[in-house]
Amino acid sequence: MLTATGQNQGISHGLQIGKDQDDSSQDADHGYQFNDIGFIDDISIFAETPEGMLTLLDVVQEFTTWCGIEINLEKTFLLVIDKDRKQRKSMPAPDLRINGERLKTLDINDACRYLGYWGMGNGDMSATREVVRGKKARVARDLIKSHPLTTELSAELFAQRGIGAFRFSAALIEWLQSELEGLQKLWVQAYKNAWRVPWSSVNSLYTFPTAEGGHGCPLPSGVLVQALLQHVDQCMRHEDVVQKLC
Repeated sequence: MLTATGQNQGISHGLQIGKDQDDSSQDADHGYQFNDIGFIDDISIFAETPEGMLTLLDVVQEFTTWCGIEINLEKTFLLVIDKDRKQRKSMPAPDLRINGERLKTLDINDACRYLGYWGMGNGDMSATREVVRGKKARVARDLIKSHPLTTELSAELFAQRGIGAFRFSAALIEWLQSELEGLQKLWVQAYKNAWRVPWSSVNSLYTFPTAEGGHGCPLPSGVLVQALLQHVDQCMRHEDVVQKLC
């Protein structure tokens, strides 16, 4: 569905019907049409030059004026993506505005969240690894330390909250072997919490597969391999440049 603005700018997402159109308007080619939006979440726009970004911001401003939705500038940031630290210091961030207010520019050491990943403008993704370790694995481990659930349910809860974040980003984020070993330690501690045993107890009982008498705690290396294979499988599904590289 396209707005007139989107059609003019080649944007592939938007609305088909405007406020000035009557409710009886129907177009079989575009399906159901509507003219009310409650909110729009997580918009990200990219441009190679400040001039290109300014053009896109003008389009966004025209669209929001048309539909009456306001942009929360407290949650709107400009991230300059460039690994050349000297160039970043010598060239100030562009003065880009929307609705007359200047966008806040993230510092080179500030991490920005995009589609579940935390990264900096220089390509550093260490913030994602810290989120996976700290805000996800450690928090989920401690959450089930004193739980009223069965051991199986608490282990499943940890797998969803503590291991799921790693699985989501594993294929696209670099991990050192020492970092994977530290993550594995957290996971095993969580499984011991689920079975209400001290952390000093032997690890093999929890890391061995259930077929061998263990509790089958997933290991980061195994999850990483699975995620990479799934990622490659997705890349091979379409005849494009990525498929040729694979």
